[in-house]
Amino acid sequence: MSHPTQRRRTATAIAGVVLAALSAASLVSCSSDSDDGSTSSASAADTASFSGSAPSALASVKESVKESVSAAASSASARASARASAWLASVDAETERANEAAKDALKDVDGKGNATADVSLTGKPRSETAGLLALVVNITNSTDKTASYAVQVDFRDPDGKVVQTRYVGAEDLKPGGKAQPLAISTAPAEPQLTAVVAKAQRY
Repeated sequence: MSHPTQRRRTATAIAGVVLAALSAASLVSCSSDSDDGSTSSASAADTASFSGSAPSALASVKESVKESVSAAASSASARASARASAWLASVDAETERANEAAKDALKDVDGKGNATADVSLTGKPRSETAGLLALVVNITNSTDKTASYAVQVDFRDPDGKVVQTRYVGAEDLKPGGKAQPLAISTAPAEPQLTAVVAKAQRY
């Protein structure tokens, strides 16, 4: 027959084993919960970082940048055209009248005319002409009498083809007198053109 003290010791030992088992189970459960939560969180972060919508957003940004650049280029071109038009409009009516007179004076002139030696061309910086090709036509009356001048300036492409022709003139220049009208091309900047004095007539 068991002694009462021995039975109490056995019961205490059994209770201790049960409590230890329960404690271990609780720890495993907590560890499992923590692992699941950590895995879930990492998975969510990965999904957010590599969402399928990111490339689409990037493409949209690129397209927006392209449109902005295109719009800026169009706006710059429009502004350049407006500046060129304003600069051309600044040429006064008297100069235009003289140019028309020069064109009429050269209609019946054969060859290069009688005054090419009195005429030379000097280029102007495009920064001063709103981007247009403009030449100063230097006219000097080398005679001892008052005279008028008519000059034809041809703008030629690299192949030598005449792209544009301009007429300028100077009226009633005294002996030794000088004039500097402008010959202006409105052709595009490319291909680059070369200006030459095609005709020059003193009358």
